[in-house]
Amino acid sequence: MQFLKLWLAAPSWIKNYQKSKLSDDVFAGIIGTVLLVPQNLAYAILAGLPPEMGLYATIFPLFIYAWFGTSQTLAVGPVAVASLMTFTSLAGLAVAASPEYVSLAISLCFLSGLMLVIFGVLKLGFLSNFLSQPVLSGFTSGAATLIALSQVKPLLGLTFESNTTINFFFQLFTHIQLLNPYTTGIGLVSLLFLIISKQYFLSIFIKLGFTSKTADWATKLAPLIVLVFTSLWVAVFNSNTSHQVKIVGQLPQGLSQFVLPHSVLTHFDQLWLPALLIALVGFVQSVSVAKALALRRNEEINADKELLALGFSNVASSFTGGYTVMGGFARSAVNFAAGAKTQMAGVIAALLMILILLGLTKWFYFMPQAVLAATIMISISSMVDVETLKKAWSYDKADALALIITFLGVLFWGVQQGILLGVALSLGVMVWRSSRPHMAVVGRVPGTEHYRNLDRFSVETQEGLVALRIDESLYFANASALEEKIWNLLNQYSNTHYVVLIFSAVNAIDATALTTLNKIEFNLRQRHIELWLAEVKGPVMDKLKLTALGQKLQNKVYLSTHLAFLAAKQKLLEKHQPHLYGSFDPAV
Repeated sequence: MQFLKLWLAAPSWIKNYQKSKLSDDVFAGIIGTVLLVPQNLAYAILAGLPPEMGLYATIFPLFIYAWFGTSQTLAVGPVAVASLMTFTSLAGLAVAASPEYVSLAISLCFLSGLMLVIFGVLKLGFLSNFLSQPVLSGFTSGAATLIALSQVKPLLGLTFESNTTINFFFQLFTHIQLLNPYTTGIGLVSLLFLIISKQYFLSIFIKLGFTSKTADWATKLAPLIVLVFTSLWVAVFNSNTSHQVKIVGQLPQGLSQFVLPHSVLTHFDQLWLPALLIALVGFVQSVSVAKALALRRNEEINADKELLALGFSNVASSFTGGYTVMGGFARSAVNFAAGAKTQMAGVIAALLMILILLGLTKWFYFMPQAVLAATIMISISSMVDVETLKKAWSYDKADALALIITFLGVLFWGVQQGILLGVALSLGVMVWRSSRPHMAVVGRVPGTEHYRNLDRFSVETQEGLVALRIDESLYFANASALEEKIWNLLNQYSNTHYVVLIFSAVNAIDATALTTLNKIEFNLRQRHIELWLAEVKGPVMDKLKLTALGQKLQNKVYLSTHLAFLAAKQKLLEKHQPHLYGSFDPAV
């Protein structure tokens, strides 16, 4: 009951809404709607769906996110990655745009939304950590490349089937002589115009005396301008062109009817994995965008609440004729730049979309699909992330290789396989690194109680004592590395009487590592060497006390490395063992 009260309560932005923000929110809602309507249509086509589904998906999800979301400027709706993942997930199950395909897309949207809601209820926001930044970069770059390649056919007016990237280039080469000259002309001119506008319009308008804000908006309006002019050309100047150039055509007027995702049960075994991957990618992308925008305004984002907001938005989209939605960078950036102060901007955009569907859909009839393809190509160009690859390559080759392999996996193996490969690589790199933990023999920094790596600092050591710091939790993958390290050290320091393991960085010890520690303690005892521990964390010590090893090590666990050194010195002096190297003042 408390859960329902919490989530049915009006969000704080509604309770504290100030009238002074309304004009900014209305302006942002209008600008966002005008600029993103063509993109919504294009993304639906990219997903293999009727174009109007891209409009349906931008109504109720915006209302829902405005109620549940924690970002004031994140805009949810159809995005390129979700559209591509939808198409690649369903392409083998039904014919694109067919009633069965549409039903599957709605069910996929519902299932991914339901998963997100469940994850949110269970507070599993940490799931986003399974995709490292390099792997996510490799995935988005690979997906962007696939999206760009998929738009080559509508850009040139070609029609052929291809199931792999290699096959695509072969089919493109064999069909190139069949390209439609009208479509190719419109598509390439539009693409060139958009490239020039993106690269040069901002500086040109500033040089002409416009303010930077006006110049920025003029640049953002370029896709809309090219769509208007090409649509007018198709409609007015060549009556036959509309039959030769693929256009959006007649869009249904009015809102979508309430639908049920009835394919969930009949195709669950084929939909659950794509739904899970879409949910994971959608959440990571949405939260990343939300945090980036929140940082600029010193706002806070709650990852678990974002899971619920995004989940409910997708469930709402599935029941109202839409398909999978995410928090998109392009649409959110437009919303932010337009001056949106709260989620009221999203509510305004949703209301405007309702007006468009009720009476303005005929305006999109002559819109060429080639121009929509060019628009998609330009909008996703920023997703190809070369900068992260450069940084990763200079800093950590393992991360760079994970990025490259994920990119190639998406490009040549498939979107689902590529993202699974990316997750496996993320976990694999983590296991590989932790299986080779950094371990350092330490000594005392002269005149202090600080102990540092003797390979890096000039430190004092104690004969008869080896102090080894393990900079990683101990578990099945690295336990043997610890054992091997100790035996190597004993060969190097043959006169050892005490081995101190410093656990300052050890947060956990699993059953395999505990068995290894027992084995180490037994073998050391056979050599008449005592095993000591130092700086053991409370939770680790609590568990060790319950074990046979913990019982054996009673009175051999020291609060600090310094106390262990002092105790070893005292015991060795009592046994008349050789003296210290350097000056070691026990009073320090």
